[in-house]
Amino acid sequence: MFKVYVGEGEEWLKISEVWHRIILTRGQGMGYYVGKMKLVSWNVNGIRATLGKGLAEKMDALGADVLCLQEIKARPEQVADLWLASWPHALWNPAQRPGYSGVLILSRVAPLSTSTGIGCPEHDAEGRVATMEFDDFYLVNCYTPNSQNELARLPYRQEWDAAFRAYVSGLAEKKPVVFCGDLNVAHEEIDLARPATNHFSAGFSDEERAGFTELLGAGFADTFRRLHPDARDAYSWWSFRGGARARNVGWRIDYFCVSEGLMPRVESAEIHADVTGSDHCPVSLVLN
Repeated sequence: MFKVYVGEGEEWLKISEVWHRIILTRGQGMGYYVGKMKLVSWNVNGIRATLGKGLAEKMDALGADVLCLQEIKARPEQVADLWLASWPHALWNPAQRPGYSGVLILSRVAPLSTSTGIGCPEHDAEGRVATMEFDDFYLVNCYTPNSQNELARLPYRQEWDAAFRAYVSGLAEKKPVVFCGDLNVAHEEIDLARPATNHFSAGFSDEERAGFTELLGAGFADTFRRLHPDARDAYSWWSFRGGARARNVGWRIDYFCVSEGLMPRVESAEIHADVTGSDHCPVSLVLN
C-alpha cells in the first residue's frame, strides 16, 4: 500500500500501515490526495471512555484516512491524548451542554475549508454537524437527534430533518457531498431485526423513515444498501439490554451517503460489526 497526501506544507506517506511525515518547502497550498481514500464513521458513545477501550488501535487497524466520530461527549481541552494529537487535521464541534452529543472529524488530508453546524441557531447548539471541504467533495459528519421515548421529540426531529436536507442540498449545488454518521433511522424493514414491533419506536417511525426517503430523494445514495441490496442481519447499533449484540438483535442506523454522481467512485461500503467499545460499530466507505 502506498498513499501520498499533500497538505499545508506537509506530505504524508503511508507505507504498509505506517504513516511517515515529510515536511515540504512548497508553501501553503491546500491539500489533495493520490489514490484511494478510506473514510470511517463511528458513534463512540463518549470519546474518553472509548479511548480507554482501544479506540486508537481499532481505528488504526481499519486504516482510516479520515475518521468521523459522533457522540463524543467532550470538549477538546478535556481530552489529552497522543493518538488524537497525531492527526494533522481535527475539527471539533462539541455541544454547549457538557457531556452531551458532539462530533469530531480527524483527517490525514488537509481540507480546503471547514465549518461547524448547519447555519441554524435553533439546531447548532447541540454539536451535531462538522463539515470538511476537500478538492472534489464535501464531507459532512452528522449526529442526528433521537426522537426519544414515545416519540417525545419527533416534531423537533422533523424540523431537523428538513434543515439538514436543505444544508446538504445546498452544498451539493457546489460540489458532490458525502455525509455520514449516526442518522438515527432504520430506513426499511430489512434494516432492523424486529420491524413488526418497532413501528412506533424512535428511529423507525413512519415520519422518520419518510424523512430519510426525502433526503435520499434529494439526490443521494445510501452506499451500503446500494452495494448490498439484499444484505440481512447487517446492523450497526444494538441495545445494551438483553444481550442484544450477542444475539444480533440490532438496527442499521449508521450510514455513508453520497451524491449520486459519486457512486461510480464508491469501491466499498462496509459495516464493521466485530469492532466493539460502543453500542454502535464503525462503518466505512472507500472512494477511488
